[in-house]
Amino acid sequence: MIDFLIKSTLSLIVVLIVYHTLLEKEKIHQFNRFYLLFCIVFSFSIPFITIEIIQDTIPVAIKKPVVISGEPTMTIVNETTNYWLIILWSIYLLVTAVLIFRFISNILKLTNIKKSNPIVDYKDSKLVLLKEKILPHTFMNTIFINEEDYYNRKIEEELYTHELIHVTQKHTFDILFIEIIKVLFWFNPIFIFYKKAIQLNHEFLADEKVVASYNNVPFYQNLLLSVANTNANYYLASNLNYSITKKRFIMMTKTTSRITATLKKIAIIPMLTTIFLLSCGKKVEKEQIAQEPTALKTPINGMEKYFEDTTFRILDEKGNTIANKKFNELTTEEKDNVPPPPPPATEDEQKMEGQPNALNNTKGPQFIDINIHNDTIEKAYKGKEALDLQPTFPGGMEAFYKFVGRNFKISEQAAAVKLKGKLLATFIVEKDGSLSNIKIRKDLGYGMGDEAIRVLKLSPKWTPGKVDNKLARVEYSLPITIQSGE
Repeated sequence: MIDFLIKSTLSLIVVLIVYHTLLEKEKIHQFNRFYLLFCIVFSFSIPFITIEIIQDTIPVAIKKPVVISGEPTMTIVNETTNYWLIILWSIYLLVTAVLIFRFISNILKLTNIKKSNPIVDYKDSKLVLLKEKILPHTFMNTIFINEEDYYNRKIEEELYTHELIHVTQKHTFDILFIEIIKVLFWFNPIFIFYKKAIQLNHEFLADEKVVASYNNVPFYQNLLLSVANTNANYYLASNLNYSITKKRFIMMTKTTSRITATLKKIAIIPMLTTIFLLSCGKKVEKEQIAQEPTALKTPINGMEKYFEDTTFRILDEKGNTIANKKFNELTTEEKDNVPPPPPPATEDEQKMEGQPNALNNTKGPQFIDINIHNDTIEKAYKGKEALDLQPTFPGGMEAFYKFVGRNFKISEQAAAVKLKGKLLATFIVEKDGSLSNIKIRKDLGYGMGDEAIRVLKLSPKWTPGKVDNKLARVEYSLPITIQSGE
């Protein structure tokens, strides 16, 4: 949420500054209307978009750079209630509810006024005749005017034309859009400036049409000045005298060449592209996974082949089955309790059986029971309630060790000094299996701590742990030995 607010607000500020400095002073009002609305949607969208920029990296070739030493320890993370967060959300919801009520009340008020007063069809709009002394103002396809002024013909044609532009160009939808955003993001003052910019642009559009239709700028300006001190009626309506400032008067006589307008429109493209790339771009190193030595693979493949069709039933201290796993899903601790396969047949036995290798051509039993309840786990929890099911990396902890070893890259500086030592990383396996709160408790420098964090962030989701058959957050402490020399 914080990331969304920061990215969207920074983008909103930049594009609004560009609007005021580059576009607002030019007579390209239709384009500016689209620009202001588009930039709000654009700024809200970019926090949800990520573009991965892949960079090739050349890892330093080092023999046995990373070793996982010892078993990782686990601790159940007790969930605590963040009362400050609850208070902040309560305040937000309360203020938002009040603003929503105000917003709906104003719409209902305008609707009720329309229903309770005489209505006259006028071109593409409807005129609502009110007893009270008011200036013409517009909401949706309705123009609210004073009944006496209407019948006495005291309302100039220029004013009707001005309000009709608000109707035909559907400016109310823009106002409703920005008001809804202000209700939801009332704590962000940037939208106050966006509403002012949008409303002023609406007046530019209406003024432009009046000037083009009647070609009498001095008369129209004097007409606006004569009503300048009248208060606005409703904040959801388009008001005739909104922001009667020097900007509007200057804009009535200003001209913008087609070349200037085109160049300024084109200049927006690199600006939006830069914001997009800076906000959404994420550099990702292309992983170059080192091949493991063949000597290490051979015995593992032999075990996996032998136990390929075997189901390992993991038992608790009472002998109850708590999990069924295949061999490659077992943790290192569980593999230590796996009975070894029979030794390969002798040459005479192979000749008699006509098989090149007895181990590769025999299968393990259908089921093997493994009791995982031991002192190591009890010591890890220090008397706290034990896990019913500990978090497991896909393929088991041995696969996790290999994953870290394959992806961990030693920096050139660490390789130059032949760095050796042990760093300690901690992380939490969340209820959804993702890793969070990754921290380095003991670092060796030379960027090794940052590298450990990077590798752990690459981890696929784990099978989460359980306490009392409920998903639990579990903290791991992982010692990593760095061996950058030969």
